[in-house]
Amino acid sequence: MSIELHTNDGLVTITTDVIATIAGGTAVECYGIVGMASKSQIKDNIAEILRKENYSKGIVVRQEDGKLHIDLYIIVSYGTKISEVAHNVQSQVKYTLSQSLGLEIDSVNIYIQGVRVEKE
Repeated sequence: MSIELHTNDGLVTITTDVIATIAGGTAVECYGIVGMASKSQIKDNIAEILRKENYSKGIVVRQEDGKLHIDLYIIVSYGTKISEVAHNVQSQVKYTLSQSLGLEIDSVNIYIQGVRVEKE
């Protein structure tokens, strides 16, 4: 799936993998995030941290009625306030996608897949 933007200079097509990679990179830079988790990990019952090249496995990009929705599956650090971490990730992802790709994001949904003690 891809998003098409019509500009004065022509047509720009952005794939959902690009959106997912940028959203994942932004999310893992936020305080309190240990990493991204696979969206299908509920079946496996194992919260595995995804590597940078696999961020798209932990993110779902949907387009419904012309609006863009992003679902992020994350693992948070033990001892952090989960609601604050989730709110921070939502704000950062919306801002980064707006600034870098010019996309208006309708919603960023956060799914906490696990809590881990961060190694220092």
